[in-house]
Amino acid sequence: MNTLVRWALVAVAAVGLGIDAYTHLDLASLYDGNKTSTVSQGTLFRIEAVFAILVGIALIVRANLMTALAVVAVAGGGLFLLLLYRYVSVGKIGPLPDMSEPLWYAEKSWCAWGEGIALGAALLLAGDRFRSARTSRRTRTARASRAAA
Repeated sequence: MNTLVRWALVAVAAVGLGIDAYTHLDLASLYDGNKTSTVSQGTLFRIEAVFAILVGIALIVRANLMTALAVVAVAGGGLFLLLLYRYVSVGKIGPLPDMSEPLWYAEKSWCAWGEGIALGAALLLAGDRFRSARTSRRTRTARASRAAA
């Protein structure tokens, strides 16, 4: 994958994470009332937003396999939970409040699109970085074998 495409994927993933972070921060105060004795849904939204921001910055600073996989974890995990709580009535789990919400609205849709786009771009980046790491490892091994012979 050439450098321009790689940086375009980094930009797309960062924008997707930015949408994710913005929507979670914007909606957090509306969900502060949904809470258990341990944590509120609003707090969980803020935590998701912070992770999205930190992982997005890490990806921009150093686009490698580990940061791409971190984006996959944050965006993929967020999208999974969004869809799970949309389509399944999970209920309260331990210290987590019941976050089931069986409806779509504009910001929720934006968040799902942002997470999905970030996930797709990060999977492409991770695949490219993994392939590059394997190729360079094979090249080093071949050189070492030739040098030893």
